[in-house]
Amino acid sequence: MNKLPFALRLPVVAAPMFLISGPELVLAACKAGIVGAFPTPNARPIEQLEVWMKQITEGLAAARDSQPGHTIGPWCANLVTHSSNTRLAEDLALIAKYKPPLVVTALGSPKPAIEVVHSYGGLVLADVINLSLARKAVAAGADGLACVCSGAGGHTGFLSPFAFVSAVREFYDGLIAVGGGISDGWGVAGAVASGADLVYMGTRFIPVAESMAPQAYQQMVVDSTVDDLLVSAGVTGTLASWLKPSLRANGFDPDQMPAAPDRHYDSQQSFAGKKWLNVWAAGQGLGTIHAVEPVARVVDQLEQQYRAAAARWQALQPAQT
Repeated sequence: MNKLPFALRLPVVAAPMFLISGPELVLAACKAGIVGAFPTPNARPIEQLEVWMKQITEGLAAARDSQPGHTIGPWCANLVTHSSNTRLAEDLALIAKYKPPLVVTALGSPKPAIEVVHSYGGLVLADVINLSLARKAVAAGADGLACVCSGAGGHTGFLSPFAFVSAVREFYDGLIAVGGGISDGWGVAGAVASGADLVYMGTRFIPVAESMAPQAYQQMVVDSTVDDLLVSAGVTGTLASWLKPSLRANGFDPDQMPAAPDRHYDSQQSFAGKKWLNVWAAGQGLGTIHAVEPVARVVDQLEQQYRAAAARWQALQPAQT
């Protein structure tokens, strides 16, 4: 049974990336037929968040009017529900006003978002990194899970995508998005074959024309491999996957990272003066990304790879006897 209440060209989410995903990336992803997502803390102050949500909703409405019959993916807002985020109530008020079809909660329980999002018919997915959190999210009433696995960029997980999905499927038949080191259509096909409904893909969408990532950041992603990554909690207080050249450029020694600082995820605070602002993250999708391209071209490539993977799977099926 298809658990997705919307049409997609590919079962892919251009994952919400801190300081990288903005309205241009969301619109380009949705217009290309996948889910476009952004973290609400990227828009500061709160007035900027409303500007972004208005831009996204009006842009998608115009795209649907101008391209009838074309698959336009839904947009997704990513909320930080950690107790340190004092702006959560204001974010939720804008969620209620602009009605994103999907909301993903992170770094806290999905419960604060559920009533608001369900009031207009939206879905809430909870960002989880282990089975304990997955069970809690299901018990809280989440409509789905975003299983963040080993290989994910930014705040990362530690479980294999295949093992995590299999373990969750032992007790849950709802919507599952999975992310962690998947950067091509072959990986998307493998994740779907393993039991996922959607694939979270972040690093692949850092070096795109519509990304907010600085040009030097995008080029570092293109030039780096998985050997250039380090997982550490020493930057933000939460385990995250960082680019070693970026750590060095910002005064960190990858071989002697500092102890984890206290975690603070308050969207009310300005970005000014934050040490982590110029420290760049990436996931294990590195090494298969060779150029900075528009989102539309990236999705074209993903679809070709996904279809090739499906054809290969079909060709490998044993003959009926």
